[in-house]
Amino acid sequence: MTNSAVRMTGVVKRFPGVVANDGVNFEVLKGEVHALLGENGAGKSTLSNILTGLYRPDEGTIELDGTAVTFGSPKAALDAGIGMVHQHFRLVEPFTVAENVILGNPETPFVIDTGSTVDRVAELAKRYDMAVDPNAKIWQLSVGEQQRV
Repeated sequence: MTNSAVRMTGVVKRFPGVVANDGVNFEVLKGEVHALLGENGAGKSTLSNILTGLYRPDEGTIELDGTAVTFGSPKAALDAGIGMVHQHFRLVEPFTVAENVILGNPETPFVIDTGSTVDRVAELAKRYDMAVDPNAKIWQLSVGEQQRV
């Protein structure tokens, strides 16, 4: 059994006119915490976006717990336990916490039951010990609270 939680091997990502990642190897062992550091344009965000399913690598492999994986979407990565807290929030400030949460869910139905959505977001906040009011407008929240959303 492997001790790697995440292993990225030989990851290459090209965009027109630029190679963002060129044969990147990255490994995190179980129980470790890492920081991915580098200059602007070094490829950190691209590598993170590959790991979280936003981009697909042109070459290379990703393994979780020793098993090769391919993420076709951010939801697939989330389902596998991989997510990312973005440096720049992608929230709609005039909307409520609950409205922003359902905007980020690709399985949200066309017609939304606002009451049950607020209840569900409150339940999730309680489960993960995040004190946030589902009815609060994003612009009313502190930066830390916005990050939790």
